[in-house]
Amino acid sequence: MSGSQEEDDLAAAWGASLEAEETGGAGDAAAAPDAARVLNQAEIDSLLGFGGGGAKQEDQSGIQRVVSAGLVSYERLPMLEIVFDRLVRILSTSLRNFTSDNVEASIDSIVSLRFGDYLNSVPLPAMLAVFKVEEWDNYGLIVVDSALIYSVVDVLLGGRRGTAAMRIEGRPYTTIERTLVERLITVVLQDLSDAFSPLSPAHFRFERLEVNPRFAAISRLSNACILSRLRVDMEDRGGKIELLLPYATLEPVRELLLQQFMGEKFGRDSIWETHLAEELRHTEVALDVVLDEQTMPLANVMSLQRGDRITLNAAPGAPVMLRCGDIPLFQAELGRRENRLAVRIAREVRRQAEE
Repeated sequence: MSGSQEEDDLAAAWGASLEAEETGGAGDAAAAPDAARVLNQAEIDSLLGFGGGGAKQEDQSGIQRVVSAGLVSYERLPMLEIVFDRLVRILSTSLRNFTSDNVEASIDSIVSLRFGDYLNSVPLPAMLAVFKVEEWDNYGLIVVDSALIYSVVDVLLGGRRGTAAMRIEGRPYTTIERTLVERLITVVLQDLSDAFSPLSPAHFRFERLEVNPRFAAISRLSNACILSRLRVDMEDRGGKIELLLPYATLEPVRELLLQQFMGEKFGRDSIWETHLAEELRHTEVALDVVLDEQTMPLANVMSLQRGDRITLNAAPGAPVMLRCGDIPLFQAELGRRENRLAVRIAREVRRQAEE
């Protein structure tokens, strides 16, 4: 009896499902055109602007222009990489003298990004030092991460070698820690000034020390910047120093940074300069003593014969001019030494004209 009842219930359920399918088929068919249509890959690429790989900026659309606007190329400043490489070499020596420890500095990366993106990516806790370039009248940023802060504090305060620096998170930096880090930043800024000195004299002056990135806003959030990440290793401890220079800060020396690297002396060869200067000093130069100048007709000049005399209008003791070609160099006095005529230089004509 129970088996027949279960069969009846299954039959009733099956019939109800068939009726629902028959009655709802027309409704589903009518609602199908209004349903959300699934886009294919070509339509998605066209919407995002990635359809044409070789399209120019004018042909770009969608998110591609937004993505391209966030990219900045630093390759147009090749000399800046040489400056940072010089900074690493100088910094290694300076930090060894500063910490009395074996310190090695190296470049992790040099990238370009927006200033706002960098502020949002600063790993906290950290110390942000704002500095000003006096000659360029603009600002830059140095960020020291917590690992390097505790390492420097531990080394300067006599921590034992071979033990990692103790890190205490969740508390503000003390006055002693801020003072020691400020001394470290002063060393880095001095080395940065020395690194730029062969290219252009620049004095990097420390302004203030911040622990909140919002208070270290030295540029607009959308401005392009150059970020150089430096790695400082002190045996089993160390950390990173990040140097941020906005493009607006580098604008006064942009023409110099566009130059190609021509050698250690930034395009200058001191050996050839010295050799050329020495050879120029040994060059023989003929000087002409001009006693008088006269203007004569060409017919008189052509009629001159042997024995004719030309009277000079120079009075005895009058100054004469010494020339090298057509260039007047000195004003002198005419005299006699033994059986020869001699001149004594009185003043330099070119220097007198410049004054």
